[in-house]
Amino acid sequence: MSTGLIILLIVIAAVVVLGAVALTVRGRTRRGGPNLKRRFGPEYERTVALHDGDTTAAERELTERLERHGDLRERPLDGAERQRYADRWTAVQEHFVDSPRQAVAEADLLIGELAAARGYPDGARYEEQLAALSVHHADHVDGYRQVHRVAHAAGTGADGTGAGTEEMRSALLGARALFEDLTSAESGRHRAPVGTGRSTPPAATRSHARSHTPWALHRSRPKES
Repeated sequence: MSTGLIILLIVIAAVVVLGAVALTVRGRTRRGGPNLKRRFGPEYERTVALHDGDTTAAERELTERLERHGDLRERPLDGAERQRYADRWTAVQEHFVDSPRQAVAEADLLIGELAAARGYPDGARYEEQLAALSVHHADHVDGYRQVHRVAHAAGTGADGTGAGTEEMRSALLGARALFEDLTSAESGRHRAPVGTGRSTPPAATRSHARSHTPWALHRSRPKES
């Protein structure tokens, strides 16, 4: 093989590599900025705040989450499974009247188990599970974060009491939104791909969500404080 041909092949290979790198960088750029804000919604703002306003660092973290979990496809639940989870959530709400701390702990475990059943990382890998949920349920994932924090804070506060009743009530109400997302027949379809608009859940889905109204959580004075 002549020297000229070898040089030509080297140049061609270098052009191909540079082109691939450019496409990768361009793809990441398209996913950033407004597209990431549209995809992650309130989770975008929360991540920017955690990075002290550094949008570059925040978008890097969110892009990494998207690359790790963006291709995840939720395993659908059949009607019987959805009903079993709904019944368990109703029991959690009823337990809140007499034992708020127990109810919050049960809610934390139930959502972790439900997410794993839908195909997300196991609840034992909480941080990874939360990251994956944030990609597909960004509007409500913070409710799970709150109920997990409160569940693990109960009884461990500086005064020995941990989270108060109202904080536990608020956390459980926030977690309910993610629970409804995960048990909805339309779960995983509410978030449009990056760069597109969002769709509105059908009336049937909204009706399903209202069926979990937490009557127990609106009791003014649970027995445990």
